[in-house]
Amino acid sequence: MSIATTLAASSTDTGSAPTPGQAGLWARRKWEFVRIASPLALLALWQLGSALGVIPQDVLPAPSLIVDAGLELVRNGQLAAALHISGIRVLEGLALGGAIGVAAGAAVGLSRWLESTVDPPMQMIRALPHLGLIPLFILWFGIGELPKVLLVALGVVFPLYLNTFSAIRQVDPKLFETADVLGFSFRQRLTRIIVPSAAPQVLVGLRQSLAIAWLTLIVAEQINADKGIGFLINNARDFLRIDVIIFGLTVYALLGIATDAVVRLIERRASRYQN
Repeated sequence: MSIATTLAASSTDTGSAPTPGQAGLWARRKWEFVRIASPLALLALWQLGSALGVIPQDVLPAPSLIVDAGLELVRNGQLAAALHISGIRVLEGLALGGAIGVAAGAAVGLSRWLESTVDPPMQMIRALPHLGLIPLFILWFGIGELPKVLLVALGVVFPLYLNTFSAIRQVDPKLFETADVLGFSFRQRLTRIIVPSAAPQVLVGLRQSLAIAWLTLIVAEQINADKGIGFLINNARDFLRIDVIIFGLTVYALLGIATDAVVRLIERRASRYQN
């Protein structure tokens, strides 16, 4: 091949259309940009509407005022203290409700007898609106920390229970047949077959439980709270600080998004060998 032919071929390759892989990459980047730009555009319109007086400040303060309120809470240490208390409440409720949900789901999933005896009462309790039990919880447990943690735990139980139960029942029966042939003990079945197979769906249940935990905490911290993010919101309501109220709600949302992202990361790592 001559030098001219080689140069012509190389120039043709340089000006060629992008490969399907490159086109897919650009498409993904485009949609990622749109996902980031759309909320920023909404915030900009909100700020502009507040500056022009279209959005009344006593109804919905401008984003800049909400940020200023948040910085004020950060500087005086109130936000850190509130995050600490609210985080402990969610962790305690998640630990208690998660342990009950996973244990009950695993037991019912592994035993037809327990499914017949335990699952019907669980489904009856699940049908109750757990936030509607607040008056009863106050009468039973008072207005301290216990009813707040128990409300969070009650909201956490059922997503993990249902997903654990379903995940165990969906394990491939051929795996159990192979375990019988190999003479696996119950512990070996549990650690080598059931847990790896059920883990992805259980993590989905954990994501659902985390979302419910934060939503429940918003309501639970209205029960005579003297600390926590809910206390900041109640206190701001008494002083007509709408900016602090919206900032507190934003903190709840960001905490929910952050914890969900952590579980999604764990979920990807747990399921990367199943593809």
